[in-house]
Amino acid sequence: MGLTYNFADLLETLADAGPDRLCLIAPPNKLTIGQLDERATRLANHLAEHGVGAGDHVAIHSMNRSEWFEAFFACFKLSAVPININYRYVEAELKYVYDSADCVATIIEPEYLPRLDTIRPELPKLTHVVVLDRDYEDALAAASPERNFGPRSNDDIYMVFTGGTTGMPKGVMWRHEDAFFAVAGGGGMGGAPISSPEEIATKAQGEFQLRGLATTPVMHGGAQWGCLYALFGGHVAGLWTGKHYDAEAVLDLVEAEKINTVQIIGDAMGRPLAEAMAKGGRDLSNLYAVGNGGAPLTASVKAELMAAKPSLVINDAYGASETGAGGSAAGTDGGPAKFSMSPQLTVLDDDLTPVAPGVVGKLARTGHIPLGYYKDEKKTADTFPTDANGVRWVVPGDFATIETDGTIVILGRGSQCINSGGEKIYPEEVESALRAHPAVFDAVVVGTPDPKWGQKVTALVQLREGASQPEFAELVTHCRTLVADYKSPKSVHFVPEVRHTPVGKLDYVWAKQHADQLEGV
Repeated sequence: MGLTYNFADLLETLADAGPDRLCLIAPPNKLTIGQLDERATRLANHLAEHGVGAGDHVAIHSMNRSEWFEAFFACFKLSAVPININYRYVEAELKYVYDSADCVATIIEPEYLPRLDTIRPELPKLTHVVVLDRDYEDALAAASPERNFGPRSNDDIYMVFTGGTTGMPKGVMWRHEDAFFAVAGGGGMGGAPISSPEEIATKAQGEFQLRGLATTPVMHGGAQWGCLYALFGGHVAGLWTGKHYDAEAVLDLVEAEKINTVQIIGDAMGRPLAEAMAKGGRDLSNLYAVGNGGAPLTASVKAELMAAKPSLVINDAYGASETGAGGSAAGTDGGPAKFSMSPQLTVLDDDLTPVAPGVVGKLARTGHIPLGYYKDEKKTADTFPTDANGVRWVVPGDFATIETDGTIVILGRGSQCINSGGEKIYPEEVESALRAHPAVFDAVVVGTPDPKWGQKVTALVQLREGASQPEFAELVTHCRTLVADYKSPKSVHFVPEVRHTPVGKLDYVWAKQHADQLEGV
């Protein structure tokens, strides 16, 4: 069998075509594509010597570092499946993921070993542990650098374990070929995708290389995709490897490595970045774009970024573990983001029929989509339906409308939808409006019981450090400039911190319980 769109085949083709080409910046390490390939090969041979084979699942339990991608590609060389482990998880969550994912081996950082050791007796399938900074380098040094692997396939599995906003983590299964085109850009890096696997070699020949920086955890799909997008486009993937997000240090790295694009998640990362940029004192002439995904980046924060560097391009990206990278939206006007989506995405009604412009439906994608959820046939059937014409869709649950120009406005997940007097209110809209207030750092919105309307919009608000607490009427008046009156908060509670889940999403379970308690429910 010839070359495939298998991630390992593509990596090896790039490495053979231009082994000395820089591909990964992950302080303190920098790797050429040849070095990444050889180290991944050595790790793959080490894992094979310890019984890991095709179809086996291998956990990567680590913060951002170059070894994360070495382990990632090592698994694919064996037709094994890397499993992204959220390093913030506690023992019960770790036991669930390791067990439900059927992990037979793990590559783990030392600081997370005590938690794993606690649950290890309950994980009989986990037979091999490689500890970074302890025995990892010895394992690579002792292993063969030869690519003595069996044939691979477009049908090999790439899996993303995602926690979503509620519920236990679930594994989204992609065929490599589908993932290459849906999440990794098809080797096009913003242009046309490649038309054959062999064509990837041309990506190792160009003189110009963009340098991107993922400041978000690579244990999440979005950061993985950003890096794969760069690697398979022949460019340079960058990883922020600090233990905690530090905007000042991020900009130091941007300056030192001449980074062109920075990937962030929402206001929590965007606002500190804007404030650090505003201080000046650094050469940021190579930085031309900030990409945001996973949480809203409000108009006020966009304005701060633009004030610090007027030439900056700011893009919001839509993507989900089930849909891949869907599209992007540019703009700083404060209105709802209108995403220019790929042709495979649209908005459908409950009968899987496209809705008319302005009608609320559910975002759906066809074409290159996942196989389903690992070991969950019911959820797979619910999320991946087939329409009357035999077309298979993924409908992950995002409500949306389509505009007359074809752009799509994402409203939010139905599970958090508030029904107030028969009006459906999506918390994301109200949260974005609240965050646009200069005194607000973060906000979460839930529905609480109301004797007249059934539910009312209740907001938990975290103020910016040093900001004075605004009056309730001031916040409501502000929101009414961005959303309809009936969507504006009917109750606001100021809290020391708005909580997020271990995957960085708003914790709606905590918010609902806390809001009910504050409302005396």
